[in-house]
Amino acid sequence: MSKNVTNPPDELPLADGACKAGWWQGEDGDASRVICNVCPRQCNIPSGSRGFCFVRENRDGELVLATYGRSTGFCIDPIEKKPLNHFYPGTSVLSFGTGGCNLGCKFCQNWTSSKSRDVLVASTQANPDKIAATARKHDCQSVAFTYNDPIIWLEYAIDTAKACHEFGVKTVAVTAGYVQPQARAAFFEVIDAANVDLKAFSEQFYQKLTLSHLQPVLDTLVWLRRETDVWFEITNLVIPDANDSPDELSRMCDWIVENLGDDVPVHFSAFHPDFRLRDRPRTPLSTLLAAYETARRAGVLYVYTGNVNDPRHQSTYCGHCHKLLIARDWYQLGEYAIEGDCCQHCGGQIAGRFGEGRGNWGRQRQPVQIG
Repeated sequence: MSKNVTNPPDELPLADGACKAGWWQGEDGDASRVICNVCPRQCNIPSGSRGFCFVRENRDGELVLATYGRSTGFCIDPIEKKPLNHFYPGTSVLSFGTGGCNLGCKFCQNWTSSKSRDVLVASTQANPDKIAATARKHDCQSVAFTYNDPIIWLEYAIDTAKACHEFGVKTVAVTAGYVQPQARAAFFEVIDAANVDLKAFSEQFYQKLTLSHLQPVLDTLVWLRRETDVWFEITNLVIPDANDSPDELSRMCDWIVENLGDDVPVHFSAFHPDFRLRDRPRTPLSTLLAAYETARRAGVLYVYTGNVNDPRHQSTYCGHCHKLLIARDWYQLGEYAIEGDCCQHCGGQIAGRFGEGRGNWGRQRQPVQIG
């Protein structure tokens, strides 16, 4: 019978800082190969090699996470940059990521870290307790696992999330949602909020431009809504002549309302040419505004534009009386008319996590060194 590992073993990191991984199995008939069960790729990895993500490695018939405790850098951001507009607005979040990715997006906007094979050389050491303590020291409301998808380094993310919770710091995942059910449950058990990147609403787009599939992402979104208390918002990067057709946007918005409800915030963000998709222009504001109106007609209560200067459509309006609740100019908050989680104008409840009032971090971006 082949070896089947679920949760990672409770052991100290290896000599080079890597840790023994969870969510894998041995291949029947070949003890030297392992099958990674973290994401739907289920990479079959020979000894001495790594999976598609380049961070999960087969060492002598056991799977390890090569990037445990290694980060490409830390920065304190406004929470709205994740983007999360309904999760403690105006507060600061300590953001970090590692190397690698389990998707092959030709339009990747973080490709220097997610696709680079030299990223481990430039990474800095940072253990979970140090990250949590640093967040608390700088009065960050939360820590975000971002820049590359934390699904592929979930052992590191889970340990960091547990350490953060001991300090009273919340956790945020910025993810494409491309994950297997067993690993998904373990990961999101320690996550307070997420932004899920719904890259398009066609299988053809996912196969051609991300080298993955749409259905596992939809499954993750439905599961988050029905089976967890994780607060989540959706981002759709609108790419000209790729996923911007009125029909596709309409079908996506209808699906969101029908399967997730009308109160899940949706962000339509502007594309800029990058990585291997440089043959088309930036997304016009008019396209984002058309997507915004499509979502509103479908019944989505909270819709936003992103990566553009558009204060009107980046602000939050009450889903009941439609009056202004949170004015935003990029990441700078102005008027704030929410008390608890209710509209100050009509008393209607607003979906999200709002705490005792807005934060005052503003548009700052502060790099942080963690030794």
